[in-house]
Amino acid sequence: MEELLALKSLLLQGDIPEALLIIEELEEMSRDDKINNIRSYAKILLLHLIKQQAENRTTRSWDVSIRNSAREIQEKNKRHKAGGYYLNAEELREVLEAAYPMAADKASLEVAEGRYETAELENMVNREEILNRALALISPEA
Repeated sequence: MEELLALKSLLLQGDIPEALLIIEELEEMSRDDKINNIRSYAKILLLHLIKQQAENRTTRSWDVSIRNSAREIQEKNKRHKAGGYYLNAEELREVLEAAYPMAADKASLEVAEGRYETAELENMVNREEILNRALALISPEA
């Protein structure tokens, strides 16, 4: 809110260069918020993909969670008024890679009733295959 008041004041003063700096800052804050939101859903998506692969099975609950997480990521990634997307496939891949360790930690508590440490679990699954599957589910080109 402070940024908007400062922006208004600068515009009223005719200080366009400083106003543009605040606009850039607001754009960056908005993008960071989108990325954080997408990362939260990516953790859930990856958690269930890891569990599926580690346990070589699925449940309706996991399937629904995967679908819903993918839908939420796709929705959060859309630029509704301007059109296009906030993150392209490469940037989405980076978000997935950042979220993967957290998802693996969480999965280690759930797979086989928490029997495996994170490192053991990561040796049981194919990280690259999971990331590729997640990207295919959320990619703007999908």
